[in-house]
Amino acid sequence: MLNTVRPTPYERAELRIAADEILSKIVELAMSRGIACRPMLVGSVSRSTWLAGDHDLDIFLAVPEDADLAEALELARSVAPVHEEKYAEHAYIHAKINGFDVDLVPCYLLKDASRIKSAVDRTPFHTKYVSERVKGLEDEVLLLKQFMKGIGVYGSELKVGGFSGYLSELLVLRYGSFPVVLECASSWRPGETIDLEAHSTTSHQDPLIVVDPVDPNRNVAAALTLNRMFQFTAAARCFLKEPDTTFFFPPDQKPISDEDLLKQIQERGSTLLLLDFEAPPMVEDVIFPQLRKAEESIRAMFKRNGFSVLRSDVDCHPVNGITRARMLFELDVWELPRIIRRQGPPIWEAEHLSRFLSSHPKPSSGPYIEDGRAIVEIQRKYTRASDLLEKEVGTLSLGRHLTMQVQKGHDIYVGSELVQVKDQGFRTFMAGYLVARFRMC
Repeated sequence: MLNTVRPTPYERAELRIAADEILSKIVELAMSRGIACRPMLVGSVSRSTWLAGDHDLDIFLAVPEDADLAEALELARSVAPVHEEKYAEHAYIHAKINGFDVDLVPCYLLKDASRIKSAVDRTPFHTKYVSERVKGLEDEVLLLKQFMKGIGVYGSELKVGGFSGYLSELLVLRYGSFPVVLECASSWRPGETIDLEAHSTTSHQDPLIVVDPVDPNRNVAAALTLNRMFQFTAAARCFLKEPDTTFFFPPDQKPISDEDLLKQIQERGSTLLLLDFEAPPMVEDVIFPQLRKAEESIRAMFKRNGFSVLRSDVDCHPVNGITRARMLFELDVWELPRIIRRQGPPIWEAEHLSRFLSSHPKPSSGPYIEDGRAIVEIQRKYTRASDLLEKEVGTLSLGRHLTMQVQKGHDIYVGSELVQVKDQGFRTFMAGYLVARFRMC
């Protein structure tokens, strides 16, 4: 297993050469422009905890605390003339250099982690902390990372809501080995707390609390969702009971075919509704929280109108150069009778009764009295969930960016119409949704 997850000497050398070339170029450019800038390699590559095949380089351009980050950003642009400018707390450069994905990130060069101005300023302190302690444990980290990757909980980006690389390294530092991490994780409960430096100063309400060794106010596991935490717990328990290489390297999820998709839709006997629209031009960590909030808004709309959602999910991926956002709702109650019953106040509450009757001036039946209360029967506006979604989705508050995109144009697919959506990203998403099977024992 280790030979599979551990980078080969050739890989290490190739990555090191690429990193050194970029670092040297930054130094040369900075000197020629009279800019005080210290480039540094950070992240898993800098501490030999990167997985074989992952050729990503994180290089920070650190400038003095009183300097302007804009100078470092301009330096990064010159290092990689062909690049994509991205934005987290502040702008950074993403580029492909000599076949490697490289992030060039401006930051401040600080002596004390308590003086950080943005989240990226912590990263050099993280690198120093782990590098000084992880020697001899690198293979344990690699096994843990690949295990997490294999079961689908690796990655702190909001699309995943899982374990970051730094978090996995801290778990190994805390427990000492990959097997012991699994043993301890298999009995985690909500609110589990790990504080390597015993210096926590803040109360956290997250599912897992791992106090940042370089910042006692920060929870390293803040991005980890409750579901991902216990997906890891369940898989750890199963692996300890019956180890298997498929935990590390599961079969690839294949896109579902037309035939299998139609078969699944028929066998489930529910109704699937897909809302499909062009995503706003933003990074995934901005889009996904908005998609999740929009998902909840639409679920609430269905509930208010008497429809019942069995399950739902969201996805976002490029299709022919355009990023599509998809929101999937599976309903176990998707069609209702035209008539609906409304219960009013007790008859003796005259003022409330008057308002109730005024708000239902022309009921289909009633008002009549049942158990001392006024009852009316009225016509529903929507008897089918698909009609409700089509007519009302543009009026919902889905977040400023998503609302604009939905109002600009969207498609709704119902049931077997989902086979009209052919792109491989959607078909893989649907295959995963319809299987929805995690490791449990």
